[in-house]
Amino acid sequence: MKFLNQGLALLAGAACVFGFAPFGIYPVPVLALATLFALWSQAKTPRAAAGLGFWFGLGLFGTGISWIYVALHDYGDMSMWLAGLATFLFAAFLALFTALAGYLQSCFAKTPHWVRIALAMPAIWVLIEWLRGTIFTGFPWLTLGYAHSNSVLAGYAPIMGAYGVSLVAAVCSGLLAFAWCERQGRSAAILALAVILIAGASLRNIAWTHPVGQPFSVALVQGNIPQDIKFDPDVLNGTLNTYRSLVMQSPAKLTVLPETAFPMMEDEVPQNLIEQLRDHARENGGDLLIGSFERENGGYYNSVFSIGESKSGQHYRKHHLVIFGEFIPLRPVFGWLINEVLNIPMGDLARGALTQAPLAVAGQHVSVDICYEDVFGEEIITALPAATLLVNVTNDAWYGDSFAANQHSQMSQMRALETGRMMLRATNTGVTVIIGADGHVLQQLPQHKKAVLQGIARGYEGETPYVRFGNVPVLLLIALMLGVARWRFSTRKS
Repeated sequence: MKFLNQGLALLAGAACVFGFAPFGIYPVPVLALATLFALWSQAKTPRAAAGLGFWFGLGLFGTGISWIYVALHDYGDMSMWLAGLATFLFAAFLALFTALAGYLQSCFAKTPHWVRIALAMPAIWVLIEWLRGTIFTGFPWLTLGYAHSNSVLAGYAPIMGAYGVSLVAAVCSGLLAFAWCERQGRSAAILALAVILIAGASLRNIAWTHPVGQPFSVALVQGNIPQDIKFDPDVLNGTLNTYRSLVMQSPAKLTVLPETAFPMMEDEVPQNLIEQLRDHARENGGDLLIGSFERENGGYYNSVFSIGESKSGQHYRKHHLVIFGEFIPLRPVFGWLINEVLNIPMGDLARGALTQAPLAVAGQHVSVDICYEDVFGEEIITALPAATLLVNVTNDAWYGDSFAANQHSQMSQMRALETGRMMLRATNTGVTVIIGADGHVLQQLPQHKKAVLQGIARGYEGETPYVRFGNVPVLLLIALMLGVARWRFSTRKS
């Protein structure tokens, strides 16, 4: 029975991936987590519960982030066996968080069953998700709330953010697990589940922000430069000419190029190219955002700079860097990993300021974030409510044909939902997309195709509750749920 339960937990974790993009079967994670909660409720010891949590996490992360192998082996030049081992070990490390959740929920084993399964387990699950997204620079990928970017539960996102959606989904899982395991109280659990779903659907109809100014034309450029040649000096001129050609076709007021579209220092970009692109942007009465590298005071930055009609010299520098991909922690200990094992250009960058003013371009106040940064909702809101538009520039070519880029785009949908702002994503190989202020995808380019996405955008003003309070409400709600569970434990003992 022990091995059967562990295998069931592993399969349930792996099944969760079908709830995320590109599959989008959002009820699956709710059912999978309900399965885990039911298994936890039957575990005899804290160690057994931790083991079940570990196997669930190994299934979830081993399947859901398997694309890391592509980055390490196909583009990082790591050997097949070492890349496979590194990917497995990373998934196993992340599974330790779900193991911790299993152990902690067992502390409430003597509370009433409905309290434990509908309050304690969901609260602890999301608390551990938040912890995983915070410590060691954070890795919030596959936070279960993201699977609901298109579900009725998305209505909770402007209030409590991605973790709040996770909490509501986890409570739904707890109610399902309780209804599955117990006859007495089953009707009440199903009724509570229905109320949560109806409330979520109703919240989707609330417009937390309002449009400002007139709609304007945008162009998102997808250069489709293969990662294995992106930093090859012999093809640099071809890359620059590709983007020159695509930009010159655009009549848009705001044109956005992907992350490091120009894979060189900003001050090394040919001046005649800059002048040609600037003149074209001015002819359109607008601006162009370009991804490149910057250097200042001996530091190198992953940056976006603007040229065109608006004030010159505006730039954004990436703040939240990818560990081991863009900066090396404890360089004396781990420096060899980048220098001798992995082939990652610009693998030790300087960090931009945490709070940077939005770029005043195309008549908007644009909050730019680069690649991985848009998976941290609590950081995106630092530019709000001043920003009227969100722009993400990304290069997910590192992950080939895997579903990493679709997962990433789905997380951008959550940022639009949380902030009540449109999100424009310009990427190298996809997913290049225009997302409405309600989180719905309005337009999208096919992946791995050189093209320009022409569309219409609009600025928005106002504050959602999440913009105003961040993750504080969901953390307070978690504390309240655990406090109630603890109180019921105390009353039962007395």
